[in-house]
Order: sequence, then C-alpha cells, then structure tokens
Amino acid sequence: MDWYQSVLSLIDLRSFSNLWYWIALAVMWSSLSHYVLGVPFDMVQRARRQKGDAMADLERLVDIQVRRQLYILQTGGMWVVGFWAATLTMLLVLGFAYRIEVAQALTLMLVPMSLVFLLGFRLAFRLDVMALKGEALTRRLVWHRLTIQMIGLVSILITAIWGMWYNLSLNVLGR
Repeated sequence: MDWYQSVLSLIDLRSFSNLWYWIALAVMWSSLSHYVLGVPFDMVQRARRQKGDAMADLERLVDIQVRRQLYILQTGGMWVVGFWAATLTMLLVLGFAYRIEVAQALTLMLVPMSLVFLLGFRLAFRLDVMALKGEALTRRLVWHRLTIQMIGLVSILITAIWGMWYNLSLNVLGR
C-alpha cells in the first residue's frame, strides 16, 4: 500500500465504516454532556459539594451563559434557525432520498444535536424567568445533563443500528 492510498483511507467518505466518524460521534456527545448550558459540569458538582464561593461562581457563570444565549437568539435567532433548518433539510434529502452516506451520517449527528441545543435555549429562557439559585439551580442543571445523556444514548444506538444495516446492505445486497 502506498502513501496516497494510506491518506485516502484516512479521509474515506464511507462514514459508517470509518473509525473517524465514530470517534467524532463519541467526542461530540462527550462534549455536549460535559458542557451543560456552556458551563463545565465539574463546576456544577463542585458547587453542590462545597457551596459558598463555588456556588457563587456557578451562579455567575450560568447567568453569563444564559444572557449570552438569549442575546444570540434575540439578535440573530431567525437567521440561525432558518439557516439550520435549510441545512438539516438539505442533509435529510441528500442522505435519505439520494442515499448519500455522508449526508446520512451528518444527519444522524446533527438532528439530535439540534434537539440538545433547543433544550438548552429553552432552559436558558426558564432560568432567565425563574432566576434559580443554589441547590435548585444545580438540580435543574443535573436534570438537563441527564436529559442530554439520554438523547445521546438513543442517538448513538439509532446511529449504530442504521450504520450496521447500511454496511450490511452494501455488502450483502450490493447496493
């Protein structure tokens, strides 16, 4: 095998049989579940254990992230939603109507990620209105993280099943 073949095998666009796709999927879900509303989850755990300054730091950082997300939505929300909907629609059509594997793989990553972002924006709105502090805030962030992890679990399961089916249908049926 020559150098050119080695490089091409690393950037192969056959996503479901490529190790890099599965690494990217794992890293994506790890990052999404570690940063709850943009706040590292270790800060939430430390605030629950130590209270005091750690809780004050968490409350400040959550407040900053909530205001940041609400500002993004207020200034460019419609454009972001429109662009994102067009992108997801394009990927869905390319992936599942035209059977392009890369588009299928990206769809199976980005649709659940979009759900996580929507839940994050919803939580930001709720925290802005409710102004939770202390234990109530940490409890809400822990439940939000658990929800993200459940979405990730179901997403990885569906992606793995679809990827296995796709690879088997390619090898057995010769599509």
